[in-house]
Amino acid sequence: MALEYTIAYLLLGGNLGDRERNLQEAIHLIEDKIGEICTVSSVYETAAWGKTDQPAFLNQALTVKTRLTALEVLENALEIERLLGRIRKDKWGERLIDIDIILFGDEIIDIENKLQVPHPQMQNRRFVMMPLAEIAPNVIHPLLGKTISSIEENITDNLNVKKL
Repeated sequence: MALEYTIAYLLLGGNLGDRERNLQEAIHLIEDKIGEICTVSSVYETAAWGKTDQPAFLNQALTVKTRLTALEVLENALEIERLLGRIRKDKWGERLIDIDIILFGDEIIDIENKLQVPHPQMQNRRFVMMPLAEIAPNVIHPLLGKTISSIEENITDNLNVKKL
């Protein structure tokens, strides 16, 4: 029997190099290594969050249909980041590419120091919620019990995020 598909929501981001090309290369590698991309949000430019003395980020959300487990998606996402030249130095630091699992079906996953899904800060970050609300407005956050669009409409984060 074939493994069922899971719909995963990923957020891509980066603020170094050719930011748009890095997003596109990540999308191609995700299609090869993680699963079928069903939806891609617009690209959003975002002021740096957490560590603000760095260039603005580009962010984009994806819907991916995958047969992989959440841990396998994480491992492949980390491999894609490495392939594209990501070097991890500072938390919230500048980077060529970042791939985060925001939602994985309706699963709730908490593997200490490795993976938390839903992403524990998604509801507090406009740069996550705006692109996610564009592609998944009616998806229910499995812990909060609210739609993505409802969360996005009520977010208090005042970080400058603009659709390109």
